[in-house]
Amino acid sequence: MNRTPTGIHGLDDLVNGGFIEGSTILLSGCSGSGKTVFGLQFLYRGAVDFDEAGVFVTLESRPNEIRQEALQFGWNLEDIEKEKKLIIIDASSSKAGLPTSESYTLRRGFDVSALAEEIYRAIHDIGAKRLVIDSLSGIGIRFDQPVEVRNAVFTISALLRELNVTSLFVSEILHKESLSLAGVEQYTAQCLISLDLIPTNNSLERGLTIWKMRGSAHSLKRHKLTIDDKGIKVS
Repeated sequence: MNRTPTGIHGLDDLVNGGFIEGSTILLSGCSGSGKTVFGLQFLYRGAVDFDEAGVFVTLESRPNEIRQEALQFGWNLEDIEKEKKLIIIDASSSKAGLPTSESYTLRRGFDVSALAEEIYRAIHDIGAKRLVIDSLSGIGIRFDQPVEVRNAVFTISALLRELNVTSLFVSEILHKESLSLAGVEQYTAQCLISLDLIPTNNSLERGLTIWKMRGSAHSLKRHKLTIDDKGIKVS
């Protein structure tokens, strides 16, 4: 079984060497837990360290905001974009009805089918092996209709599995006891990882838990997660 190294320091040891190639990983967590940084690190390290091109689908932030956030960790996304190792799909501008200068966006309006088509085009253009969608809450489906959410996630994840792309779906959670926003996304994904923030000693401690990873052994403990100027580390 082929593995995709995560590029997250300390994580591969917890998932038997990396994510299963071509699988869909749901990364859920509250605001501030490190989800976007995790996704950027997965793509940047994949391009630089493992020569695997990637696609970042931004549904809530403008692409230049994503590029600026990455620079905090020394990750120059524009460099790897020029090398055809990364494509950023600007789905946020389409949702907001704003103009964009990005090459990859949803020109005919936002819906799940249009998003899937643009994802397919981007993957094909650079032979991408990794993808991050940030975040599922930005798809705009009513989360009081779980069947619609599950169908949307299934549609996109099925396409990515067919293309053998290892994909990370970011999901916001509103309650600490939840594992996803709509409560159904985790049943479509092959792997589920949650990030959390817990008050301790008058501060907040970040943590990571791997809830499931189909077809593979994995750690069943909560692990400390830290973010410094070089990115995420798991211990």
